Amino acid sequence: MKRLRLTSNVLALLALIGLLSACAPATRVTLLPQDDGTPSAVEVTTSQGVQRIDRPYQVANVSASGTISLGTTNAIQLRQTYPDLLALRPPEPERFELKFEQGSSQLTAESQDQLDDVLTRAQARAGGEIVITGHTDRQGSIEANDLLSLQRAQAVRALLVERGFNANLIQAVGRGEREPLVPTADEVAEPRNRRAELLVR
Repeated sequence: MKRLRLTSNVLALLALIGLLSACAPATRVTLLPQDDGTPSAVEVTTSQGVQRIDRPYQVANVSASGTISLGTTNAIQLRQTYPDLLALRPPEPERFELKFEQGSSQLTAESQDQLDDVLTRAQARAGGEIVITGHTDRQGSIEANDLLSLQRAQAVRALLVERGFNANLIQAVGRGEREPLVPTADEVAEPRNRRAELLVR
């Protein structure tokens, strides 16, 4: 029995097609483009070898014996051939940004008002997972900012759980001052960098 292994951090369309004839593929893997244009790739592994596909609409056809052959398709052909399968694609993640008071994990009043909207959007999705990433400006030490960014993410998580969201579906992480929205010199107070980014998927 052949083994198919897909390794990728991107969305790929996996269409399992019945073996209708000797030349039909047993499995077909089609790489879909990312909506934001970022590069993506999928590695297809069988007992006969490994093949990487890394261009949008590139196709890996896997035979019953595990042989992999490459091909291409396009958006129009996919919509015509797999309309039901494409309809199952999850909606794109929604992104939110919340701001904090200087040097604390206290949300600004405006950001507190956004929480109900985040909660409503997350509960309306089939998956409903939330990833919260805390950030800081460059005031203070790297170590202190690492801790503060995590505290900010955890504070938002606690507020969402308090409002009834499933705690098991929320991940909170901190990135410190490493990913500023607005690059600044060290020890510069920049309110736009004091934030938590929420990915609702």
